[in-house]
Amino acid sequence: MCRILISLFFLFCISTSEGIRAQPSERKATPLSYIEKYKDDAIREMQMFKVPASITLAQGMLESDNGNSALAVYANNHFGIKCHKDWTGATYTADDDTVNECFRKYPSVYDSYVDHSRFLKDRKRYAALFELKTTDYKGWARTLKTSGYATDPRYAERLIAIIERYKLFAYDIDENISLIVVVAKVNEQQVVTSGGASRTISLNNKVKYIAVKPNDSFLKIAKDLDMGVWQLYKYNDLDKNAKLIPGQLLYIQPKKRKSKEGPHLIKPGESVYDISQRYGVKVKSIYKFNNLPVGSQPKTGQLIQLKKSR
Repeated sequence: MCRILISLFFLFCISTSEGIRAQPSERKATPLSYIEKYKDDAIREMQMFKVPASITLAQGMLESDNGNSALAVYANNHFGIKCHKDWTGATYTADDDTVNECFRKYPSVYDSYVDHSRFLKDRKRYAALFELKTTDYKGWARTLKTSGYATDPRYAERLIAIIERYKLFAYDIDENISLIVVVAKVNEQQVVTSGGASRTISLNNKVKYIAVKPNDSFLKIAKDLDMGVWQLYKYNDLDKNAKLIPGQLLYIQPKKRKSKEGPHLIKPGESVYDISQRYGVKVKSIYKFNNLPVGSQPKTGQLIQLKKSR
């Protein structure tokens, strides 16, 4: 009897420990839920860095097992990016090609998305990618493989299969036609203005914004949306000498006092204004939440809060 009880207790301990280790997969995300959750981030990165949203989503889905891998759960790393010599942020150790490899760890999933864009943009070996159109997802997938992003010989084919199965190419844009996403998506509204122009209005942090088109001006946008030019300057913390860039995010409502996202890890060259525009949070709120002197700029590697700390 004693032996039976000991055996049962031993089995209970094993099952309990297995349950603990399996915890990250208990609420396993699906491909569709992953796309719904992160497509806006992928589109935002496409507008900022010209990396096709379909490629970003497909890589995120493949590399992170739709956000369910240990690296994604514990390090917010959705693209399998390793530390490399230039990484000064937090790290996470995991087995990959060899034992105990160093991976980058991020404060949020969106930080992983931003770093993925910068990782491709800043490295010479990926320069050929940016000679391709953002609608050429097959070319991007194959060039990623030949540039050495992954060792899997079928990496390109796997990305293409994901993109075509879930029609992720619908989120890409043709730079020769427009820098605005051509597909209606959640929290997005297509508006035909009084002048006959078509504008896509999206939401970020529940604040309406548009993407600037080629040949746009503050006056043209204001007329299209029946607004005052002063409102565009004010809502985006810009002065009258500001210049518009195609693809730039431009708010058409006042930004919010806080965001549910964050904190944000400052990358080289990022300013308080960049963070304000990225998250739709007022500049003055960011200074207040982080006890920064107004007009000062955060340091690289600093964590920026987007809401009041408890």
